[in-house]
Amino acid sequence: MKARQQSGFTLVELVVVIVILGILAATAIPRYAAYTSQARIAALQGVQGAVNSAVLVVQGRYISTGATTSPVTMLDGTAVAVLAGNPGPANVGAGQPTAAGIANAVNLNGSFNVSGAGLFTFPTAIANCNLQYNAPTAAANYTLTLTTTGC
Repeated sequence: MKARQQSGFTLVELVVVIVILGILAATAIPRYAAYTSQARIAALQGVQGAVNSAVLVVQGRYISTGATTSPVTMLDGTAVAVLAGNPGPANVGAGQPTAAGIANAVNLNGSFNVSGAGLFTFPTAIANCNLQYNAPTAAANYTLTLTTTGC
């Protein structure tokens, strides 16, 4: 009678495979976390560029149409609440830091939330990972402050 030969993996082989997978996971997870952080920062930088462009486009529309009150209507029909009259001459027509203001000018399709104070955040809130739009005043132009320490 012939002895039947069993096929399969030994316990030692299984342990070696598990150890190798553990080493791969230990090196891959921190790299993945770094990529996630870099992607968030890049997304905020993209929003920063979009807001910067939107402010200038809204100001240009305000000036070119001879508007003197808020809101200003863009070519696509979007109404953007602007600062009219109070800020210095170079800042008149900049979008207000509200959902009806700068958020209307920058259509982010729900990718970011915008608070009433001009704070752009991810839909899932991440502390210290945002963009702050500060409306211009009579003494200073608008500012965009990028906070990425928590990304």
